[in-house]
Amino acid sequence: MCLPLGDAIMQTAMNYSQAEKFLIGLTDYEKSSSVLYNAGNYDLRRMELLLGSIANPHRGRRTVHITGTKGKGSTAAMISGVLSAAKYRTGLFTSPHLHSWRERIALNGTPITKKDFAGIADSLELLVRSINSEARFGKLTTFEVITAMAFLYFEMKNAAYQVIEVGMGGRLDATNVLYPDVCVITSISLDHTQILGETLEQIAAEKAGIIKRGCTVISAPQERQVAAVIERKCRELKAPLIMVGKDIKWRRTGGSPDGQNFKLSGMAGNYDLGIPLLGEYQLENAALAVSALKILVKNGAAIEYADIVRGLRNVKWPARFQILKNSPLVIADGAHNPYSLTQVIRSIGKFFSYKKAAVVFGSSADKDIRGMAQVLAGFVHRIILTQAHHPRAATTDNLERIFKAAGVPVIKEPDPEKAIAGALAEADKEDLILITGSLFLAAGAAEILLKKGRPI
Repeated sequence: MCLPLGDAIMQTAMNYSQAEKFLIGLTDYEKSSSVLYNAGNYDLRRMELLLGSIANPHRGRRTVHITGTKGKGSTAAMISGVLSAAKYRTGLFTSPHLHSWRERIALNGTPITKKDFAGIADSLELLVRSINSEARFGKLTTFEVITAMAFLYFEMKNAAYQVIEVGMGGRLDATNVLYPDVCVITSISLDHTQILGETLEQIAAEKAGIIKRGCTVISAPQERQVAAVIERKCRELKAPLIMVGKDIKWRRTGGSPDGQNFKLSGMAGNYDLGIPLLGEYQLENAALAVSALKILVKNGAAIEYADIVRGLRNVKWPARFQILKNSPLVIADGAHNPYSLTQVIRSIGKFFSYKKAAVVFGSSADKDIRGMAQVLAGFVHRIILTQAHHPRAATTDNLERIFKAAGVPVIKEPDPEKAIAGALAEADKEDLILITGSLFLAAGAAEILLKKGRPI
């Protein structure tokens, strides 16, 4: 039904802009928080139908599958970085993107080219439209199609490994057609409660849905009720479980605004390592990454100590505790739930000293804004509410009502660039500005302050 992929790219009728329009024209659940998370709306059979029609490109390479609430992307980037350092062709699929759809699909750290993106989209268009016209299992969505595009690209580039981040949840996610070598579950907290469930147990059950029979599972330290769900699922499927914090331990040994050093010990061996990412939680993510890599070594991967050192040291993951300016200190972090925001504030206290703290805050409407307002209440003297450029962004009027109910005085400025400029105008050199509440807001702040050539 489709041309061979190489021929399709050579003969593509689409350009990159047209490929974007094709994707955006499909049903996009990322833009809505009102779609029920059930097998009717998220029916994996249509993903299996699509992939089966193109010879199942997701098979045939070693795979790491990653879910969780916080840290999925950075953990994936670390694993991919080490595999690349070990000279393996490694595909990395993450979401959401910050500036370009191409960011979601990368090979050895380099995003897919516009030509390849357009060619793969073009090779799928007729098949996707045919499946959607029949809609036996519902219509293919934007995320499902770009997931298939990633699998096709990694096959086309002969990737030896693919590191795949779950989009949302796990059990019904489009990526859950995989049978991976190792499953990684990062820290789980309350998020997407309108979709995944209102309790930690419900959310954990959805995340644990990626666990496959006999597949080794690496889990971050979890709340007691979350750990119980994961342990039960692993027993049911006879999946070996390794718990970071119990089977593998880490200890921070130093750090600066340029990164952190830590020691790692346990089944993963003994390592002295460093990462350029700030935030205490990134050490936990690094421990998860190294543990997953050791399982790959056990399964035949040739990864040396030096590869781990080099891969971790060179990892990049923007808009997560990213320093955008030094005087005043400006930090952008995409924390979007109370737990993540608490971790960011805790890490700021460990790494930096400042006179006064101000926050530029924007959030998606479906997040626990009230909980984040309560976290921020005791931290800052000034909050500027703004609206990220995303369809699900909460309006500043709605944010204002929630923050005032929590007893937090605020200023409204719907335009993010003006909100950031206002915070900078009021700040002294010894002050801190934290831009947070939304990954899209944090990414936009980086674009505003870095790409326009403003001094940092």
